[in-house]
Amino acid sequence: MPSQNGKPDVMFEDDDLPYEEEIIRNPYSVKCWMRYIEFKQNGLKSTLNMIYERALKELPGSYKLWYNYLRERRKQVKGKCITEPGYEEVNNCHERALVFMHKMPRIWLDYCQFLVSQCKMTRSRQTFDRALRALPVTQHPRIWPLYLRFVRNLPLPETAIRVYRRYLKLSPENAEEYIDYLRSVGRLDEAAVRLAAVVNDESFVSKEGKSNYQLWHELCDLISQNPDKVTSLNVGAIIRGGLTRFTDQLGKLWCSLADYYIRSGHFEKARDVYEEAILTVVTVRDFTQVFDSYAQFEESMIAAKMETTAEMGQDEDEDIDLELRLARFEQLIARRPLLLNSVLLRQNPHNVHEWHKRVKLYEGNPRQIINTYTEAVQTVDPMKATGKPHSLWVSFAKFYEENDQLDDARTIFEKATKVNYKQVDDLAAVWCEYGEMELRHENYEQALRILRKATAIPSKKAEYFDASEPVQNRVYKSLKVWSMLADLEESLGTFQSTKAVYDRIIDLRIATPQIIINYAMFLEEHNYFEESFKAYERGIALFRWPNVYDIWNTYLTKFIDRYGGKKLERARDLFEQALDGCPAKFAKTIYLLYAKLEEGYGLARHAMAVYDRATQAVETEERHHMFNIYIKRAAEIYGVTYTRAIYQKAIEVLPDEHARDMCLRFADMESKLGEIDRARAIYSYCSQICDPRVTATFWQTWKEFEIRHGNEDTIREMLRIKRSVQATYNTQVNFMSSQMLKATTSSTGTVSDLAPGQMGIDDMKMLEQKAQQLAAEAELDKPKPKEKILFVRSDTSRSELAELSKQANPDEIDIDDDDEDGDDDDQGPDEVQLEQKSVPTAVFGGLKED
Repeated sequence: MPSQNGKPDVMFEDDDLPYEEEIIRNPYSVKCWMRYIEFKQNGLKSTLNMIYERALKELPGSYKLWYNYLRERRKQVKGKCITEPGYEEVNNCHERALVFMHKMPRIWLDYCQFLVSQCKMTRSRQTFDRALRALPVTQHPRIWPLYLRFVRNLPLPETAIRVYRRYLKLSPENAEEYIDYLRSVGRLDEAAVRLAAVVNDESFVSKEGKSNYQLWHELCDLISQNPDKVTSLNVGAIIRGGLTRFTDQLGKLWCSLADYYIRSGHFEKARDVYEEAILTVVTVRDFTQVFDSYAQFEESMIAAKMETTAEMGQDEDEDIDLELRLARFEQLIARRPLLLNSVLLRQNPHNVHEWHKRVKLYEGNPRQIINTYTEAVQTVDPMKATGKPHSLWVSFAKFYEENDQLDDARTIFEKATKVNYKQVDDLAAVWCEYGEMELRHENYEQALRILRKATAIPSKKAEYFDASEPVQNRVYKSLKVWSMLADLEESLGTFQSTKAVYDRIIDLRIATPQIIINYAMFLEEHNYFEESFKAYERGIALFRWPNVYDIWNTYLTKFIDRYGGKKLERARDLFEQALDGCPAKFAKTIYLLYAKLEEGYGLARHAMAVYDRATQAVETEERHHMFNIYIKRAAEIYGVTYTRAIYQKAIEVLPDEHARDMCLRFADMESKLGEIDRARAIYSYCSQICDPRVTATFWQTWKEFEIRHGNEDTIREMLRIKRSVQATYNTQVNFMSSQMLKATTSSTGTVSDLAPGQMGIDDMKMLEQKAQQLAAEAELDKPKPKEKILFVRSDTSRSELAELSKQANPDEIDIDDDDEDGDDDDQGPDEVQLEQKSVPTAVFGGLKED
């Protein structure tokens, strides 16, 4: 193809003709040019470049052509020496492209990266600046990361600093990145200034997730550790501003301020800062941090002084400065407990326990102890106190008492009684301690006067729990003060004064059961027995169950000891009154006391009636024990035959577990009396509540009884009853189902192969049908109830005795045909059924006593 001047530029091949013809027809089609370029991609680079140039001449505004052309030109020079002229040609291509593509950030980015790879620092910086000027501000975030990475790698930081300053005007939220760069290049002064600006900016949000408190600590660390490099800021003012601004973890800020003065060489200022810190912090953690730093500073000062003294050849023993530093360090260590206590009191000035600990720390220094107590009672607010605020006043008074200054101690107690405590018990404790102090010094009249003053009725009465009234108006109802006054009156006062105190306590309705008992005992000691009984009755009127139990118990005991059987009817009335409404929990003791009274002074039948009532009134758990006592006393008074009715009643009302025990004891008693038939009837009845699988002891006992007193027929009857009872307990659904399942499994051999969860519906239906069938058969086969067994009575005629013996004596019972055939042992478990548990009167009728 010839050029305009007649000289051919490039020789085309035959394969190029279709593409040439296409672009001639469509010179402004990017697709045609791109197909031509793709076809020539593997050809000569000059030919490819020529085609790109021709295309761009026709389409200078095509981003696609420019982008691919520039990428191709950069690829052609990649790996070559940067001094090659080809690099400059590529640069010129980029410049020509930017004439049209100056709004395309990708072109600028590629050009800038290409210039950076050529190490053209100035030209690269200027190109970055041109890109920022040419592109809209919304596209700048694409340029800045590359620009900043470029300037950070420059040997001199001045350019990067200026670029960062421009960058932060657009993106101030990235100040942390600039601060990190400044610290990395050693520009700590400007880094501190920038960091201070960030800390003071309340709207600043850290991209690294740091809080304002963390940024403040970074600033404090930066300025305190580099006092010689940070000159634009007032370090002391900044750190103290942080101390007033924050309330948590102030110890680190104090240490930073002291560290700043230490690094600056102002050691005395650092020591002042440490002293101020340990007297200001309010948490143990901050105190520990500051104190450890302070101690480490003093140790380093001593070590430095010793090293200097050794280098100068001086004698350490004669160095006064060294001794002064050692003494200062020892004093600091000795002050630590007191300083720590001060921290806790600053944290909570109303902590009574810490004030007591502070007094102990001053042990041996009376002046400081007095000052501490004075400060404590003035500081602690009783309404906010943690602990017992009255203990400070009491301890203060005892301190004066121990130093033989009773007048001062009395003054303290008088002031303590006027403090408005939160609880009445606090004021009551002060009055009691006041009285006890006088007692310790044998001022008995003074002690009585103090307690009478404490219990005097105020001009304005108030209820004990009325918190709106001061405690001084409510202390007259404090039982603690009245109890001490009553004790003093008993010891030091007259009978009338003591009685008046107790009466006053009862009238105020603040008495306890113990107070009532003490009052009654006091009257009894002075032989005023009826008065003491009246005191008991007044107490009974005050209290209800269960609080009145102790009063009743003491009252009844004292009344019986006093009168015995002289006032029997009155005693009975008292017992009946005590038992009226008495809970079952407390009834046992009173009933036993009542029965003892009747046994000793009344009638035996009355005692038996009391025991009988007791068996119904006590708790269910104690009925068994009550029946045992009842049976024992009845046997001692009336003989063992009288206990038969008691045994019968016990068996009726007691649960099965205790009923079995009663049956065994009942049967044993009858066998000892020779009443074998009675014993056998009892065993037969008891068998109804004895599952052979659980109560093997009962059946063994019955078997031994039959071996001793029975014969083959009676043993066979016992075994038949045992099988019947076994069948009765086996008719439960679960047991029957398991038995049928076991039988089905053994007969078919199929069900056993299935897991419980895999059993089919038909199998379950079959088991249910068999269970119903078995239950129906058992009901049909159930024999008629046994005839009630009658005991042989002593007044029965000879003919009646013969008839009854056929029923009661096993040796004369007619055995059925089945029994005669000897098939008893082969009978099934369901052939004999006993009556359900019921105690017929005929069974335990007993012999009539003549």
